[in-house]
Amino acid sequence: MITSMERSTDPGPRGGPVLQDSVTEAITNAFFEELAAVGYGRLSMEAVARRAGSGKAAIYRRWPSKEAMTADLVGQVSVRAADTLDTGTLRGDVLAFLTATDEALRHPLVSRILPDLLASAAYHPAIAAVLGDEIGTARRRKVGAILRRAVERGELPESADIELGLDFMAGPLYWGTAIRSAPADPGRLERLTDMIIAALAA
Repeated sequence: MITSMERSTDPGPRGGPVLQDSVTEAITNAFFEELAAVGYGRLSMEAVARRAGSGKAAIYRRWPSKEAMTADLVGQVSVRAADTLDTGTLRGDVLAFLTATDEALRHPLVSRILPDLLASAAYHPAIAAVLGDEIGTARRRKVGAILRRAVERGELPESADIELGLDFMAGPLYWGTAIRSAPADPGRLERLTDMIIAALAA
């Protein structure tokens, strides 16, 4: 499940209780399920606690607010999902990235949560900051490794526009999968990979 977190036992503030991994995982799963069900605007710590079968105090020992909980948990999942596979070639790396991202966008929870968070960013500065600064910057740094490796291997010129390339890698895929709801099609990802590489090398 995308919401499962690998956490070591996390001690609370000095002199405070030790936070149990099993409780943290239950709260994490409940958070994403509740967020998918009601959206960020109607999300409440109380509802997450009920869904997790825990008390509100257990949540507040981990996160001081709904905003902090959202930033932490969405940030962890989103940034970790941007880990890139080094296949040894630019085409292999781009295709692996597109395939993994396409699968993530089709996940039942992600497909409901992501559009809501993007809409919420217009009304909640904290969410806009998380999506733009914390998640966006970290994801671009990780995915950028694909293009930097290609430059080092000589597959792309040193003058390649990495920043614009990152936009091109993400934009068409998101539009097709999340907005148009294009059916899953490995051939589409193969063709998109070739178009991205051609654009990067231009």
